[in-house]
Amino acid sequence: MERFLKCISILVAAVMSVPAHAQMYPGYGHDNWEWGWGHMIYGPLMMIVFWGGLIVVAVLAVRWLGGGSSHKHNGPTNRSNALDILRERFARGEIDKEEFEERKRLLSD
Repeated sequence: MERFLKCISILVAAVMSVPAHAQMYPGYGHDNWEWGWGHMIYGPLMMIVFWGGLIVVAVLAVRWLGGGSSHKHNGPTNRSNALDILRERFARGEIDKEEFEERKRLLSD
């Protein structure tokens, strides 16, 4: 019981000291505008930096987990890749010579 009373008295003493800390001392409260309005830009700026960084990290994580785009090459490299695939299919016997020549002609156009 004595231990319980000691804990309660410590708790009451801690709670009773809160109003003393909440009082406005000259030069330390919200009524002190010596710094001007310039410091108020940092709050919104830090929120923009925080959310922007979070979005960048999320996008990079999705790209990394997704393996990137399947359409990595646009332009002339696609034609050479297509011809390589066509040659491989012809070499494996999946297509005959006529089909190979026709598709090769279509790719070169």
